Amino acid sequence: MFGGRGLQGRLIAGLAALALLGGPAAAQDYPNRPVRWILGFAAGGPTDIVVRIIGQYLSEKLGQQFVIENRPGAGGNLATQAVVTSPPDGYTLLAIAHVHAINATLYRQLPYNFIRDIEPVAGMVQMPNVMEVHPSVPAKSVAEFIAYAKANEGKLSYASAGNGTSAHLATELFKAMTGVQLLHVSYRGSGPALVDIMSGRIQVMFDTLSSSIPHIRDGKLRALGVTTAKRSDALPDVPTVADTVPGFEVTAWFGVGVPKATPVAVVERLNREVNAALADPKIKARFAELGAIPFVATPADMVKHVALETEKWGKAVRFSGATVD
Repeated sequence: MFGGRGLQGRLIAGLAALALLGGPAAAQDYPNRPVRWILGFAAGGPTDIVVRIIGQYLSEKLGQQFVIENRPGAGGNLATQAVVTSPPDGYTLLAIAHVHAINATLYRQLPYNFIRDIEPVAGMVQMPNVMEVHPSVPAKSVAEFIAYAKANEGKLSYASAGNGTSAHLATELFKAMTGVQLLHVSYRGSGPALVDIMSGRIQVMFDTLSSSIPHIRDGKLRALGVTTAKRSDALPDVPTVADTVPGFEVTAWFGVGVPKATPVAVVERLNREVNAALADPKIKARFAELGAIPFVATPADMVKHVALETEKWGKAVRFSGATVD
């Protein structure tokens, strides 16, 4: 009896040792099948644009398709929950962003804890939002818009890419700091929101620069200000919102995450490959056109970044009074 138990114990120990050895070995072969990359917003928005650029690079470099899966809804929470409940094997990725740091405070009840359940892998880009209006709006500056909004209280609407997005919270912060009243119209991503603001159904939006910049350059939208502390090289003639509203600052960021407990070797492989993409001259040039700055970081850097962003956005949410549920 004891001999049998001893044998069983040795077999279990041997299998455990093989599993430990298999982690790095499996990572060397990773990926050996297509990888799903889930994002919480519709096609055409900033998250979608950035993910598709990096995803194409990874597909070509690693020889397996990185299949982009748009799951819009609930401010990105549907996509996050889908990844949280996926096997932690590196074959399901999440497009992480400032929205996840916002949601931690904006939503009082979530079916997951982002910091506990998602492992940050790498950064992708950082960029400003841009305060933009339909050309029919007479305001040519932030100050003129504030005056126009106060003179037309209750008549102006603003679009966002969904509850909890930077477009939503940036506008709520702007409202809180200026006293203007704007009606919120939430969409399932920047793409659908841009359709309505360019048609004139919506008057203003604080969209992420990457998805709006072609329409600004085409004259379909008028940029009034960027939300970073300094002007954007992509729109050097556009002032900052903070020039008119001191202390106003919003910076969007995007990265890669996986379910917690994904093998360390897989996380490190993904980090190396994403950082290699960010160093590629063609990709750097493409991001520059979009007003985006490569966000190179280690997994440890990203863990710290997410924690700091969650604290920062938590203060901003409470200051603005924004809430969803």
